[in-house]
Amino acid sequence: MTCTVLSGTLLGVDAHPVHVEVDLLRRLPSVVIVGLPGGAVRESADRVRSAIQQCEFEFPRKRVVINLAPADLRKSGTGFDLPIAVGILAASEQVPLDKLNGTAFLGELSLDGQLRRVRGALSVALMARARGAKRVVLPMEGAAEAAVVSGIEVLAARDLGEVGAWLRGTHALTVPATPVRPSPSTGFDLREVRGQHDARRALEVAAAGGHNLLMVGSPGCGKSMLAARMPGILPSLSFDEAVDITRIHSVAGTLPDGRDLVTDRPFRAPHHSITSAGMVGNASLRPGEISLAHHGVLFLDEVAEFSRSVLELLRGPLEDRRVRLTRASGTVDLPASVCLVAAANPCPCGFLGHPSRPCICTPGKIDAYRQRLSGPLLDRIDLHVWVQPVDADTLASEDCGEDSAIVRARVEAARDRQRQRFATLDTPLRLQCNAQLQGDLVRKVADPTPAALKVLSQTLDQLGLSARAWSRMLKVARTLADLDDATRVETPHVLEAAAWRPQLTQRSS
Repeated sequence: MTCTVLSGTLLGVDAHPVHVEVDLLRRLPSVVIVGLPGGAVRESADRVRSAIQQCEFEFPRKRVVINLAPADLRKSGTGFDLPIAVGILAASEQVPLDKLNGTAFLGELSLDGQLRRVRGALSVALMARARGAKRVVLPMEGAAEAAVVSGIEVLAARDLGEVGAWLRGTHALTVPATPVRPSPSTGFDLREVRGQHDARRALEVAAAGGHNLLMVGSPGCGKSMLAARMPGILPSLSFDEAVDITRIHSVAGTLPDGRDLVTDRPFRAPHHSITSAGMVGNASLRPGEISLAHHGVLFLDEVAEFSRSVLELLRGPLEDRRVRLTRASGTVDLPASVCLVAAANPCPCGFLGHPSRPCICTPGKIDAYRQRLSGPLLDRIDLHVWVQPVDADTLASEDCGEDSAIVRARVEAARDRQRQRFATLDTPLRLQCNAQLQGDLVRKVADPTPAALKVLSQTLDQLGLSARAWSRMLKVARTLADLDDATRVETPHVLEAAAWRPQLTQRSS
């Protein structure tokens, strides 16, 4: 008797349907798995055999042939344990077939039949719904993350015995509660930052428009401290954004313990020794740091110390807001809509332009250090700010800056204006901030006055900027207008946007 069980395999952050076909042949007892199974899938035969026997079912004394269709798609992970076990029980007529239709199964089995959490449960639930399935059966641990998917019933089981009893109609599986969205954590507060008015303003503009930011300054002047407070002034996550982030982190296996739905915007700060695979994705098509920072902040501290090849990989994602990852196992598109915040020293010793400490670097060393950041990469960074050291009097002062909550309120008001404007546009793009504008939409949305447009053109000629820089300046000016609640981009907005454009090489001691 042949039976088919619906399951799924992960490619990037998406799940692709896999039909687990099981047939029992009158041959010498053995288990054969075909259909491009990975190492973990091939090893499932021993786990499934032990789990079936431990749960008081009978493992058939026949040749068990398991085909994972489509056969030309590489399968990986341990989530096929449960569908294979269910297929064997159904093919050997130990459980009825009626509930297999319209049901997807995913889960790893221990040797005693317990079900363990697997990566990508949310992606599989989304895939099953798209395929018209009525329900999905998952391990108890992690099933709640899939419960956020509407239009499909999510059932949770502790072990294979419970699944078998449910298929027989003698036991009801648990329906996990939909995760409650707690308030996002407050994190670090901007009021802890003394001084640094220019950097605080740049941080607010970057958060309001989703722009990229580069902070340059001497060691200890507060660049990392400022960057760590960026998530605290970003708008709260929408439900769709939370699901997007949860799906990525579920696939990557980085969901925090006890959390089934991400409620805080990601803040990823990889070390400068990170490899290209770690930044954009590895050979298994698992998302890298830039995708894990989707809808959040990617912070590159000491950006000039990163490998040149790693930094150049960011050029495409910063423009397209996605990663096209091509490896031997396939090609996938991974989401990568991030706000890049980078920090760098002005020179190798770090004290070029310092008010009291002299720089000991030669001009050649300074040029070589700065050339680690290519012109095309710098061109994609909208805001460049020089962070000066804070004097002792300012540090000792009781005078605090604005709270993150106050700044966040202004940022959310600016984002609301942007969303209302985007709702009137006839575009297939799902725009959320000004930084995502592309092509003719930039000019249409910014709607600069003739005087502002003239100043923008003059600035472009005077600074020798590229067409990309022209577009990015206009987007920053639109964000500044949103912060001012202005209908059109005016001359002061263009002038402030131009002030943020100077390159790292334009600062001298």
